Amino acid sequence: MTIKAGDKIPSVTLNIMTKDGPGGISTDEIFKGKKVAVFGVPGAFTRTCSSKHLPGFVNNAATLKKKGVDKIVCISVNDAFVMDAWGKAQNVGDKVMMVADGSARFTKAAGLDVDMGDKGYGLRCRRFSMLVDDGVVKRLHIDEPGTFEKTAAEVLLGEL
Repeated sequence: MTIKAGDKIPSVTLNIMTKDGPGGISTDEIFKGKKVAVFGVPGAFTRTCSSKHLPGFVNNAATLKKKGVDKIVCISVNDAFVMDAWGKAQNVGDKVMMVADGSARFTKAAGLDVDMGDKGYGLRCRRFSMLVDDGVVKRLHIDEPGTFEKTAAEVLLGEL
């Protein structure tokens, strides 16, 4: 079942790149006591994710934060090395936290998984964006596979 507004974010361990290499981080640590704009993408370095989705959140980071967002998080079913490299290639800096869900723990627990095996991609995260306040989903947008309409940073920004 897909997560919805009013639901609590699943409590799972994800990965980020630290100065010492990949390290675990819990969703509780990411979301507790914070207002977070989080978005998920089917894959790092993919066309729409790299040309529109991630850049939209990077370019709007200051405005999102002025509107009360404490943290911006990007999640993908990739490993921490890939997410770190993608963040560097996109000049993300400290504007967006690049979070790896390599085992799809969050993606599956939130019901945001999609089988893209017919395209050779395997299990992926659906393209989504959400606003989470202290671990509770306040807004959720999901795009159908192959589309990018509802999950842009500008849509979430317009709701703040």
